[in-house]
Amino acid sequence: MTSRLEDALLLTVTTTHVPATDLGYLLHKNPARAQSFELSFGQAHVFYPEATAERCTAALLLDVDPVALVRDRKGPSGEGGALEQYVNDRPYVASSFMSVALSRLFNAALAGRSQERPALAQQALPLVARLSVLPCRGGEAFLRRLLEPLGYQVSVTPHVLDETVPEWGPSRYFTVTLEAHTRVSELLTHLYVLIPVFDDDKHYWVSDDEVEKLLRHGEGWLAAHPEREFITRRYLRHQKSLAREALEQLIGEGHSSTEEQERERVRTEQEASLEAKLSLNDQRLRAVVDVLQAEGVSRVVDLGCGEGKLLRELLKERRFTDILGMDVSWRSLELATERLHLDRMSELQRKRIQLIHGSLMYRDRRLAGYQAATVIEVVEHLDPPRLAAFERVLFEFARPERVVLTTPNAEYNVRFESLPEGKFRHADHRFEWTRPEFEAWAGALAERFGYAVRFAPVGPVDDTVGAPTQMAVFSR
Repeated sequence: MTSRLEDALLLTVTTTHVPATDLGYLLHKNPARAQSFELSFGQAHVFYPEATAERCTAALLLDVDPVALVRDRKGPSGEGGALEQYVNDRPYVASSFMSVALSRLFNAALAGRSQERPALAQQALPLVARLSVLPCRGGEAFLRRLLEPLGYQVSVTPHVLDETVPEWGPSRYFTVTLEAHTRVSELLTHLYVLIPVFDDDKHYWVSDDEVEKLLRHGEGWLAAHPEREFITRRYLRHQKSLAREALEQLIGEGHSSTEEQERERVRTEQEASLEAKLSLNDQRLRAVVDVLQAEGVSRVVDLGCGEGKLLRELLKERRFTDILGMDVSWRSLELATERLHLDRMSELQRKRIQLIHGSLMYRDRRLAGYQAATVIEVVEHLDPPRLAAFERVLFEFARPERVVLTTPNAEYNVRFESLPEGKFRHADHRFEWTRPEFEAWAGALAERFGYAVRFAPVGPVDDTVGAPTQMAVFSR
């Protein structure tokens, strides 16, 4: 019976967070009892095959009624041919039916709400999700292209069409396991959007309200995903007008409002004014360029390139023949384009540099192959879950030979007379590290991902509090 049940399960979510049974509070489903729910296309069952303090697994089993599928078809003969209405894989695979079930049964969890554990709902947890049978048009490579940029470790087991007829070859069905340290709401949201994208089908008519659903569930990750266009087209069943509308709004997410842009400009000017007497920004850029030259690299990616100040310095040195700047803000990239005068560059010079829109939170194949990555005054803007995602994106997936990273030295803040005690240099900073804190973080990171690391001060060195900026240089 156990074997048959494992084969039938369509989705399980497991955590080893202690106490693991808190998963029940996040999903709003009691681990102590099984529950069944009536849906228009059949029944859904939620139960917990294991529920201990050390490990808890929630299971969602769909029992799709094939007769209900035919009954709910629109039009005199339904969509597709008559045979397809009765002979199909819908009762046996994860499809848009699974997305509907996730929305109906775990609505609060999808939204990141938990009345009993509100703080835990916003916390990244160790999670493993398993889809027993997932159809994917595009194969394993397509699965990985969509899932790995989201930070998942992906295990895929393909299924043959028929074990008794091996010459028929592989099918489009896979057992997929995803592992990540992430919020439950993020995991469920990714599954909600991507399951029908993999399947490239939906059991219901796609209309304007699907655009709103995609934007709502894609908030915070889809705009920066390297395959956002593909995801959008498939999710909206290749309806060009809807896909175009969704993409226009997605790209717009990269643009801050005029008011927010003005606030950010003021905050940045305040930080620049604070450091202006030291010419600290110029010293930072010069120190980074000097390190890259000493390391003998020619291909460099600047992560969080902003308005392109470092890119401009790199372009001055002929050594750097392949320069990539990436930022999550479309407005910053526009300003970088203007600052660098890309439209007036010679063809030879223009071939040296490229600007791309992207996020430090998601794995991006475009970052692979560079000898060095620079991360200048960026990490202090990341909260803990995003910092953890960034660490994997850069050091595990992009994995350049060198990483040059700078961040403020919190100890030096007492030397800024206009900075109130206890305040950060920039209102958007999530933290500012002391030298021991920075060295402990960088040292652990280097050990974890197989790098050596050395440290250097940037700016005037005070005998008591050190330099205003601290720099780490990672070597693989």
